[in-house]
Amino acid sequence: MARKSYLFTSESVSEGHPDKVCDRISDEIVDLIYRSAAEAGMSAWDVRVACETLTTTNRVVIAGEVRAPEGLMNGDGGVAPEAFVAAARAAIKDIGYEQDGFHWNTAQVEVLLHGQSADIAQGVDNAAGANTEGAGDQGIMFGYACRETPALMPAPIYYSHKILQDLAAARHARQGDAGMLGPDAKSQVTVHYADGKPVEIASIVLSTQHLDDSWNSHKVRAVVEPHIRRSLGDMPIADDCAWHVNPTGKFVIGGPDGDAGLTGRKIIVDTYGGAAPHGGGAFSGKDTTKVDRSAAYASRYLAKNIVAADLAERCTIQLAYAIGVAQPLSVYVDLHETGRVDEEALERALREVMDLSPSGIRRALDLNKPIYGRTAAYGHFGREPDADGGFSWEKVDLVEALKAAV
Repeated sequence: MARKSYLFTSESVSEGHPDKVCDRISDEIVDLIYRSAAEAGMSAWDVRVACETLTTTNRVVIAGEVRAPEGLMNGDGGVAPEAFVAAARAAIKDIGYEQDGFHWNTAQVEVLLHGQSADIAQGVDNAAGANTEGAGDQGIMFGYACRETPALMPAPIYYSHKILQDLAAARHARQGDAGMLGPDAKSQVTVHYADGKPVEIASIVLSTQHLDDSWNSHKVRAVVEPHIRRSLGDMPIADDCAWHVNPTGKFVIGGPDGDAGLTGRKIIVDTYGGAAPHGGGAFSGKDTTKVDRSAAYASRYLAKNIVAADLAERCTIQLAYAIGVAQPLSVYVDLHETGRVDEEALERALREVMDLSPSGIRRALDLNKPIYGRTAAYGHFGREPDADGGFSWEKVDLVEALKAAV
């Protein structure tokens, strides 16, 4: 029996966190290749990207494997670096880094991308037939949804993201003193659960970079507290809530100048804040033949639609794949004793309502397009679907099909 009363904590990191800078650059590379493919007449089904980024003081290194249109390749197995360098600089500028130790215009950007491995290509492409390819790798992926928030996300990660999104919006808009905040920040929210439901905020942790060297933790709290309270909306803050704002004092040197960053180090921030399992694979920098990404999106999509269909209060889904094999090896559903239907029947129904091969997922969610740079910060899940197809896995358009299938 699950506990009913407890505290649970999740963290988020801002777009300017060193690891998130890397995620953003890697995802901008994915978007660049999808856009360039469309412009060059290359099929989006043929795009392949596995891109990793490293950042440190005034240095960016981009490495990995791609299958891209001729305009981005240099003819000897490598890539023509200019467009990739420009994409990295544009991402850093948009985030807001113009400090001596990390500046969008002066940082050295090294591009070490090359053509995709023939062995990996064989494993994916040889299952192809009518746009049905094999999975780009083996792996397990999880999706989760619950009724704790309007986005059907766990409350701790939902509010951790909202705090940083609100502060980032205020920083970009230069709203009063918030305009003096820096791009690098981390949040952490502890939620008190009673009878299994979130009832109040028990503690709030925020560390944010600031550009004014004279600020201390008291000044930072005065600037950020109104934004935090607005971000929490109707969620009550406990009378004895513990606030820790810039608890070490000054935070002036931030971003990759203060700490090296790498793609894929914030996978729990990207998903459910630890409230649900994670298969281990990162999302950013990967095209959607990589089931690390596409199947994680599909499993969230299915879990969210199950909860939206009122078939359960909570739902966890696991999908498992083998490299070069199109269909998942297993589909597992856990309704956490909140279900109104049989879980085995639901497992069968999921295969009926959606083709869970990589190509089936890409078609159903329309993933072959440049929609990934925006996913790099503030979570891949719990976002509003965009008109251009971004965050399509957050739609709840399978509700009736699921009800009919079970």
